[in-house]
This record gives sequence, structure tokens and C-alpha cells, in this order.
Amino acid sequence: QVQLVESGGGLVQAGGSLRLSCAASGRTFSSYTMGWFRQAPGKEREFVAAISWNDYTTYYADSGKGRATISRDNTKNTVYLQMNSLKPEDTAEYYCAAAWHYTGSGQWAKYDYWGQGTQVTVSS
Repeated sequence: QVQLVESGGGLVQAGGSLRLSCAASGRTFSSYTMGWFRQAPGKEREFVAAISWNDYTTYYADSGKGRATISRDNTKNTVYLQMNSLKPEDTAEYYCAAAWHYTGSGQWAKYDYWGQGTQVTVSS
């Protein structure tokens, strides 16, 4: 069992930055590919970024390329999402997720565990 707790969301002006964190419980964090997803009201959940468990390969949705950076610190059981040049359309609930030995990135059904989410609101 893995528990995920996100933090770092908030209200930011367009063009600003936020760093989201996701702290995981358990001893096997290093065996999980970690992903970030987001869901805006009335919209489907969408992939933002992921970092693989084995070689730390990173993956990004087109919407985040050049603006988002995902990283992980296995010594702290934490994954981060740095988001720069934020836009109002980035407003959403952001979720951290963990997928055991997953070699892909954006298929949300492959993720075994999910956090409760952290709200990001970008004002224009």
C-alpha cells in the first residue's frame, strides 16, 4: 500500500511559477513510476508529466513541454512538479499517482495509487 500526499498548490498570477510536491509512504517508492495528472471542472483527467522508476526517463504532455519539469528524490520518497509560465488554462486539481514498474507514462488506468489532489488556480 502506498499513500500519496500532494502539496504546493495555490493561487498564482499568469506567468508565475509553482512547485508541487508529492510525498509517498512505503519502502518501495523507487519501484514506482510517478506521474502527475490534472482535472479541471467539467473536463476529463489529463496527463501532465511522469518520471520512470528505473532510469528516471521523463515524459511530458504537449501542454507542459518547456514549462513543466518533473523530478524525484528517492531518498525522500518525493516527486516534484515545477511549473513555470503558468496560464489560466493550467487551472485544475493536480493529482500525483504511482504505477508499479510501469514502463509507460500517460495511461492513467495503469496507475495503482492516487493522492487526494492539490488545487492550482492561475489568475489572468
